[in-house]
Amino acid sequence: MPLTEIALIIIAVALCMLVLFLIPTLFTIKKTVASVGELSKMAREELKPVLQELTAVLSELKTVGGGVAEHTDDVKRFMSALGETGSNLTSINRTVSVFTGILNTTSIWATGAKVAGKYMVERYLKKRGGN
Repeated sequence: MPLTEIALIIIAVALCMLVLFLIPTLFTIKKTVASVGELSKMAREELKPVLQELTAVLSELKTVGGGVAEHTDDVKRFMSALGETGSNLTSINRTVSVFTGILNTTSIWATGAKVAGKYMVERYLKKRGGN
């Protein structure tokens, strides 16, 4: 047998083996393609409602965002008024504190004057009664 015939026999055997292994691979590829097609169809059918819901949610978010933007000025005004109220309360607190200090001082002076007056009256009565 010449060398070419041996080479041709080897090539023929290799082609037969290749075909034998290629046939199951082609069937597997065919099944995979069919599965991918079904998956794609299912994804399209399932994604449509989800996309519609997302669109509805986005439009609601836009509406809410617009409402928040409209009321931002109101919140700023409220916070400004709250700050002014805090400043006014601080001023009132300082005024009440000063007034309380004055009342305490006046009370102390009045008590001192009362005690001094009693002492002076007692001394005067002792001097008059004792002479």
